[in-house]
Amino acid sequence: MLHTDETSSTSARWITIYDELKSAILAHSVAPGTKLPEDELGEVFSVSRTIVRTALQALAHDRLVQLKPNRGAFVAKPTKKEAREIFGARALIEPRVAAMAAAVAKPSDIEVLRKHLEEEHRALYENRQGDAVLLSARFHESIAEIAGQSILTEFVRSLCSRSALIISLYSRRDSPFCESHAHAALVDAIAANNEAEASELMTRHLADLLSGIDVSDREPQGKRLAEVLRRS
Repeated sequence: MLHTDETSSTSARWITIYDELKSAILAHSVAPGTKLPEDELGEVFSVSRTIVRTALQALAHDRLVQLKPNRGAFVAKPTKKEAREIFGARALIEPRVAAMAAAVAKPSDIEVLRKHLEEEHRALYENRQGDAVLLSARFHESIAEIAGQSILTEFVRSLCSRSALIISLYSRRDSPFCESHAHAALVDAIAANNEAEASELMTRHLADLLSGIDVSDREPQGKRLAEVLRRS
């Protein structure tokens, strides 16, 4: 049996791998369809294959990685059908969630959202693409949390994680992120407790995101994972 400190160390190691791979995937560094060999990742991070496997299973739970029997783990490769279904689900859920958040938002909630906007702007200014994608997804999750609906929050979190990959990999625009003015307008509507406007803004925002998606076949790049993850 592992002692508490050993268990904590093991947990920290797989979480580090999870975080670095997730950021690399969402920052375009690892292409869809790229194989993620356990032995290679074990060498990159100087950990056992068991720890690597735990991180890959967590990424698979987020739908960012696909685990194929007898073949291994691969970066998820979303299809056009999946993209439409994911954004269709978001269009059904998030406008209602935005309205619910507007109905109950407190000044402290608005402060949290405005801090998110500042962090998004900073990430974009500093060209930290992976962080910008993650912060954008986190903004949408925060609105669901403000609404106070735990089940809907889980749905939104799962959908945002999957659509973040799609947006990051397949946007046909110069910037693959949620436009900052769209988020700012949403915060203003929620701050004003304007349920109808918050719902309408979210509907338009999601439609705009989907219109910028072009899911096309792309070949996995030839770089080694050690190069992609900037480890030697």
